[in-house]
Amino acid sequence: MANYRGGRINEEMRKEISDIIRNHLKDPRINAMVSVTGVNVTKDLQYAKVYISIFGNETEEKETLEALKSSSGFIRREIGKRINLRHNPEIIIELDTSIEHGMHIESLLQKIKENKNE
Repeated sequence: MANYRGGRINEEMRKEISDIIRNHLKDPRINAMVSVTGVNVTKDLQYAKVYISIFGNETEEKETLEALKSSSGFIRREIGKRINLRHNPEIIIELDTSIEHGMHIESLLQKIKENKNE
């Protein structure tokens, strides 16, 4: 039962944080396409790790990640207004590189396949 509740909280946090980033952040450094890929809230609701995927070049990625980290207080305050939780979790923003990692593995497999056919 507790895992189900945790999953619902994670999903609700992901939806709300996506909306906040897309519609309410006015930081000009956020000029790349940003996607919230997942949120993991600890069982005691003290911390929420937010995994962000950023589509853009390397400098846009770095600037956007820095802007998101600096706006984590604003995001936390907005989450407190939108979701009724016992504790308002501290937002920890991390870059999710799983998409790039998957693309790299796919390209390696494609190279192996091409070499095998030769």
